[in-house]
Amino acid sequence: MPTPYDRIGGEPTIAAIANRFYDLIGQDPAYAGLRALHAADLAPVRHGLARFLAGWAGGPRDWFERGQCVMSLHRAFPITPALADQWASAMTRAIAAQPGLDPQLAHAMSDALGHMARGMINLSLEQSAA
Repeated sequence: MPTPYDRIGGEPTIAAIANRFYDLIGQDPAYAGLRALHAADLAPVRHGLARFLAGWAGGPRDWFERGQCVMSLHRAFPITPALADQWASAMTRAIAAQPGLDPQLAHAMSDALGHMARGMINLSLEQSAA
């Protein structure tokens, strides 16, 4: 059975989603709060998001094989409900912008990734209170 990675078109589609996501947060004022959390140079995070998404969708798992945890990497950031919603919105738009994706798969990806983003709300605040 093909993985979601295979079903969406593999690496080119994953890279396009990651690039569209960062284009959105870099250009759309609706994502200004999210953009403010990032360094001026988005190239490293573009690459990192593409590698994460590839492994998450069932493709090459090089990002995961480095022993990284997406939740741990974001603990240092004050992720509010508004920021999590901005992330989920930008990701939903980035996925929706990809031509030819199965609508059910695109919806499932958006939902799962949005759930992950919302799971990070107040993560840094919870860690400092412990």
